[in-house]
This record gives sequence, structure tokens and C-alpha cells, in this order.
Amino acid sequence: MLYIVPTPIGNLEDFSFRSIRILKEVDLILTENYNISNKLLKFYNITTHLNLYHIKNEHNITHIFIKKMKQGKKIALISNSGTPNIYDPGYLLVRACIKESIYVECLPGPTALIPALVISGFSTNEFIFVGFLSKKKINKKLINLSKEKRTIIIYESPHRLLKTLYYIKTFFGPERKIVICKELSKYFQKIFRGKIIDILIYFKKKTKILGEYTIVIEQYKKYKN
Repeated sequence: MLYIVPTPIGNLEDFSFRSIRILKEVDLILTENYNISNKLLKFYNITTHLNLYHIKNEHNITHIFIKKMKQGKKIALISNSGTPNIYDPGYLLVRACIKESIYVECLPGPTALIPALVISGFSTNEFIFVGFLSKKKINKKLINLSKEKRTIIIYESPHRLLKTLYYIKTFFGPERKIVICKELSKYFQKIFRGKIIDILIYFKKKTKILGEYTIVIEQYKKYKN
């Protein structure tokens, strides 16, 4: 059996009782990073053995853990933060489990995109999650998204934030409203709201941009003259 266990995206208290119990009960926990995961496990007094499972080794070792589960072992997969398989390792393992008829269960839990959407104030009835924008064909991607009638959610890293905001301004127009969530649930959490042009000017003045960002863009509206 495989458990997909979301971990806190910032505040360690954002962890469910069930998640703690599962991590204590399984035979093995697969993690992206020993140091990051050990902080969480130590906080909750979880002593289950850890094994590294990340984007650089998953292709070579997935079969090892499939074999263990077929022998009756219960394994939990966690990522550095948030829900595994959402821009984190997990897809290969889940797919292999399904192929081998191994039961997979994903616990509900922390993820940055839903809190960002909810606090944006934009429509939550329909939305599209883009994740990190690929550098390839980014112009074509943003042209298509600019007329999207659903709220748009994008992840971005600090070193690419300014360039991405330039792209958004170019293809969405300077007046489109956006919300940027920095370091959600962490001590330095901050929310930026306004027109694209105003937020771009704000970040251009920053000498150094740090943190992880979730960008929420208001859906396209065709205004009458």
C-alpha cells in the first residue's frame, strides 16, 4: 500500500492528526530531502525510517519500492512541502502502483494553490492551475491564457518572478488585476494585490527578491464601451 502524504508548506502546525498517525504506522517513508523531512518528523516525534526518493533517482529505484509493497510493506511518500506529485516526485511511483494493482491513497492536506485562490477575491467557481511556466513557447502559452475566462494560478520562483511579471503585463495588459502570495503560511507571508503594472513597479524597486510565490490572475472580462 502507498500513502501520498502532503506536508506543511510553511507552518509545521499545518499537519493533520491522520497524517501523523500514518507516518508513524508505515514501514518506510520516501522523502526528497533528509534534512527538511527530519525537522518535521522530529517535531512530531516520528521515528519511521527514511529513504531518499527524488527527481534524480526515481527512474532508477521505483521498482525497488514496488517490490517492497508487493511483499506487504506499507510506504508513505512525502515531499519537501505540499502534496507529492504536484510539481514534486510521485507520478512514476503512483503509475507503477496502479499497474501492479497496489492500493494508493492520497491524504488531503497542504497545497499553496487553494489558499492563494481563496484569498485572492477572484472567482473560485472555475479556475486553471498552470504551475511553473515553461521557458519554451512561453509567449504562445500566455497569449492563450490572456483570454482565459477562468481564474489563473501560477507558481513562480524568486529569480524568475520579475521576468514573469513582465511577460504577464505584455500579454494580459497592465490593468489586469492580480494577487501575489509570498511564502504562504510562513512567518514572512505577504499578500500583494492590485493591477499588474503597479505590482511590477513595486518588485522592480526591490534590491533582492526572496521567497516562493503563487500568482493569481483575474479571469478575462470583455468590457463594453
